[in-house]
Amino acid sequence: MTTRLNRESLFSFAQAHRNEFEDLLRRFVETPTVSVDPNHAEDIRKGVDLTVQTIEKFGGKANVYKADKGNPIVQAVFGDDKNLPTVTVYNHMDVQPASKETEPWDTEPFVFTKKGDTYYGRGTTDDKGPALTALYGARAALEANVPVNIRFLWEFEEEIGSPNFEKIIARNVADLRTDSVVVSDTVWVSRNRPASSAGLRGLLGFILTLETATVDTHSGETGGVSRNPITELMQLVCDLYDVRTGKVKIKGFYDDVIPPSKKELEDWKNSGFTVSAFKKAHHLKKMRTQDPMEVMKRIWGIPTLEIHGIAGGYQGPGLKSIVPPRAEVKASCRLVPVQDPIKIKKLITRAVKERNRDVKIQFESCAPAFRTVVEGPLPEALKRSIKFAFGREAVFVRDGGTIGAMTSIEKILKCPVLFLGLSLPEHGYHAPNENYDWQQASGGMVAFAKYFEEIANLK
Repeated sequence: MTTRLNRESLFSFAQAHRNEFEDLLRRFVETPTVSVDPNHAEDIRKGVDLTVQTIEKFGGKANVYKADKGNPIVQAVFGDDKNLPTVTVYNHMDVQPASKETEPWDTEPFVFTKKGDTYYGRGTTDDKGPALTALYGARAALEANVPVNIRFLWEFEEEIGSPNFEKIIARNVADLRTDSVVVSDTVWVSRNRPASSAGLRGLLGFILTLETATVDTHSGETGGVSRNPITELMQLVCDLYDVRTGKVKIKGFYDDVIPPSKKELEDWKNSGFTVSAFKKAHHLKKMRTQDPMEVMKRIWGIPTLEIHGIAGGYQGPGLKSIVPPRAEVKASCRLVPVQDPIKIKKLITRAVKERNRDVKIQFESCAPAFRTVVEGPLPEALKRSIKFAFGREAVFVRDGGTIGAMTSIEKILKCPVLFLGLSLPEHGYHAPNENYDWQQASGGMVAFAKYFEEIANLK
């Protein structure tokens, strides 16, 4: 049976359910599911309970899957007809930490705040808003009797690198089988031009520590003789990468990098990207380059090494003239296809030990880069759905971020993974004043409903 959804009717559906959507988003935002902080373990449990309640309220079956440790994933099942295609939507419901005391939030981060058509709060755009948007899109499609099985897979550990995700889905692969997966956790280039991600960068996090004493020592009594761990780590960082250009100086780091294709570069050129909008969206004052194509290459197609924080020594008011005993640098690399995180680990370890054998290195989250298909029936269905909802055809770009679960899905479930992202640069992923808006939510509901119909109508 071939169905034909009506665009006006779908937007009317979205408008009719707007208050309900906003109330539900409020409940999710005000459940601070911060996965990195053990103090929020109870909030994670409440978030899982809220997810199950929501799925059941929408008429679906909720399955909760757990590993031996860590946070669970929740599957929603809508329809189980073996003769129909099955599509699964992936999102994550855990969020980054946030504090008005230490960050410039205008509102309380875990209090849902509505200003006109914009919703503020941690998780509004990353990733609770898009997750609920897709859920309402599924509801619209199912109420219109679109012949398709729809699944949702909501994770609660994405923000810490999905350490248990692969183990969970491998144990429950029979229940999670699907024909394809679509992800709503990526960012457009601009509001004026829809963009679908054709790939994600990988992530390899690590912490460097150096201890040269057991207590603070008087800089007048020991300075010049005692080793200063802060300055040694600062020197090490400068030896590992050029702080002015960002070029990584670790031998072999770029060996496996595949440059973007001509087709990719053409899509990037037509994506609507501007340096001024990028700077404004991310509140940047200074950049290493002002060339638009060079910026896009650096954030999508070139691996990086970044320093996220340095700790050590006196941090209080005024000056305390000591030589600190210990210092720490938090860092990570964003990787591109087809770089192997294990190989990069070895290269970093060797480079660190060659320069300072006393520095200890501890690796944290690890996820390879990911590439998806951009040609064939599914990408074309995706592009038709986005154009149906937003009036313009999507271009395929890459996303500089990382979603560790993607490679696990491709490996274990053995199905194609596509991206129907809805967030905008100005929505502030991981940033203070994170927000989402009704224009993207309502258009997203329509796009997802249409995509489910496209899946149903594929031969």
